Amino acid sequence: MKIKLIPLLLFSFMNLLINAQSDFSSPYSIYGIGQENLNFFGGLSAMGNTGIAYKTQYSINQTNPASLTSIPENSFLYEVGFSNTFSTKKDKYISQQDYDFNFTHLALAFPVNNYWGMSLGMVPYSKVNYQIDIVQPIEGGTGNYITNVIGSGGINEIFWGNGFKLHKNLSCGVELVGLFGSINQEQWILLGANSAYLNDKNVYFSLGANAGIQYSLNSLLGTETTLGATVSFPTTLRVAEASIGTMSNTIISNVFNQNADDFDLPLKIGVGISSQINKNILINMDYKKNYWNNSNQSNNASVYSDQSIYGIGIEFKPSSNLTSYWNMVKYRVGVNYDSGYLNISNQNIDKFSYSLGIGFPTSKSKFTSAINLNYSYGKEGTIANGLIEDSFHKLSLNLSLLGNWFQKPKIF
Repeated sequence: MKIKLIPLLLFSFMNLLINAQSDFSSPYSIYGIGQENLNFFGGLSAMGNTGIAYKTQYSINQTNPASLTSIPENSFLYEVGFSNTFSTKKDKYISQQDYDFNFTHLALAFPVNNYWGMSLGMVPYSKVNYQIDIVQPIEGGTGNYITNVIGSGGINEIFWGNGFKLHKNLSCGVELVGLFGSINQEQWILLGANSAYLNDKNVYFSLGANAGIQYSLNSLLGTETTLGATVSFPTTLRVAEASIGTMSNTIISNVFNQNADDFDLPLKIGVGISSQINKNILINMDYKKNYWNNSNQSNNASVYSDQSIYGIGIEFKPSSNLTSYWNMVKYRVGVNYDSGYLNISNQNIDKFSYSLGIGFPTSKSKFTSAINLNYSYGKEGTIANGLIEDSFHKLSLNLSLLGNWFQKPKIF
C-alpha cells in the first residue's frame, strides 16, 4: 500500500490553523463557554443544517456516525472547511459591523471493511469572541468610568467516529469526543489617569460520547427513505486550570489561582428523515432537542432553557446523465430555526437562517470530489428589552475530497 503524505501533512497543518482561528464575534458569547459551533460538513450547511438521516458516498456527514457505513470500498474521504462572515450588531441606538474569516473544520474518513467505517477530525465546539465597553457612574462622586471587556478563546472538539452496518438497511454508530480549550476574559478599567487590568482565564477538559442510528426503507416517500436518530450524552467540562492576573498603572502585577465552576453540557437528542423523491430531488428534515434545563446553570443575568432546533433542506440535481458536467452539479436550499438556550431579561435569544448552496463535482465520474459553496443569511437576538440583534451573511467553502486508497496496483 502506497502511503500518501500530502493529505497527512495537510491534516497536521490545518489542525494548527483551526486551533488558532476564531469564529465570528457575538455579544452573546460572553455567557458560559461561548456560542456553539454551527458549521456543517459538505453541502449540509446549505440544507438548513440538517443531516441526521442523510447518507452519502461522496462526503463525510459528522451529524450522525451511522452514516460512515456509506463510504465506498477502497475510498478515503477528506473534508476541509472555511467561512467568511459579515455581521451587523445593533441595539436601539447604535450599530456595529464585523467581518471574520475562519477555518471551520478538518476531518478524514475511510472504510475499515465492508461493514465498518471510521472517521477522525477536529472542529470548534464553541467560540468566545466579544468586546464590550461599559460606562458606569462613579459612586459618591461625579463623572463616569469605563470598563473595556474583551473575551476570547473557546472549546475545541476532537472526534473519533465509528459506523457499523448491522443489516443491509440498518446502521449504527458511536463517536468518542475529547473537549478542551481555554476561555479568557480581560477587563481594562479606566478612571481618568488611573487604570487597572484584570485577566481571568479558565482551562477546560472533558470526554464525551455521541451515538446514532439510520434505517433505510424502500418506496416510503420516494425511491428510498432513511430514518435517523442521534443522542449526545451529557458530560461536564472540568476546570483543569483557573487563574486571575491583575495589574494597575503602578506596574504591579499578581497572578494567583482561583476556584472556578465546572460547566455541564446537556443531553441532546435528534431525529431526522431523508427521502430521495426521485433520482433528482432529495429532502432532509431534522428536529433536535437539547435539555439545558437539567444542567442547572444560571446566573444573575441569564437562565439556560431547553432548546429546540428545526431544519429542512432540499437538494436538486438536474440529471444523472454523466455525459454533461452541469447535469452533475447539485443545487441546495434550506431553512433553520433555533429557539436558543439563553434567556436574558425574560427574552429567549433565538435564531433563524435561510441558506443556499451549490456543489461542483471535480469531474464527471460517478464517484468524485466536490467543491461545496454555501451561503446563509440569518438573525439572532432582538433589540427588545435592551438586548442586541445580530444579523449575518455567511459564505462557506467546504472541500469534500475523495481519494482511492488501499487499491493494489494492476499488473498487465
